[in-house]
Amino acid sequence: MRGQQVCVPVTGRNDRRVLLGAVNVATGHRVLRRARSMRLGEVHAFLRELRSRYRAAGRIWLVLDRHGSHDSPATHKLAAALRIELLFLPKQWPELNPMDHLWKEAKKNVAANHQYATIDEEADAAERWILWLSPTDARRKAGMMSKNFWLLT
Repeated sequence: MRGQQVCVPVTGRNDRRVLLGAVNVATGHRVLRRARSMRLGEVHAFLRELRSRYRAAGRIWLVLDRHGSHDSPATHKLAAALRIELLFLPKQWPELNPMDHLWKEAKKNVAANHQYATIDEEADAAERWILWLSPTDARRKAGMMSKNFWLLT
């Protein structure tokens, strides 16, 4: 009613999804996994997924930030068992992580100024956007095509 304040119930709990991802520096191939949180179990499931996608590969080198679930002793132990070498970036330098460039582009192209009916629809759109890039486009948007790309120097 006009002149009356509207009561809007707020739960204080926002629904969320996280996407864990990796992009192959040489090929531009991407591996994504959707999760409800960035907890230890989800990170471990992603490491197993990564290894299953690259069964024939020898050692996998994975660049990570220092999120607690990435840098835990349990994660280090699992990574060693899966022959995944964890390379940690300095704090506050996301621009060095190629995957962070893809997340930024996905947010700009998928989430900004778009309304989705559910959080899962938005996560689907973000996954599709990242996976539908050609390998060359993925490498370009991730900054890997630059002659100054730090992993190739």
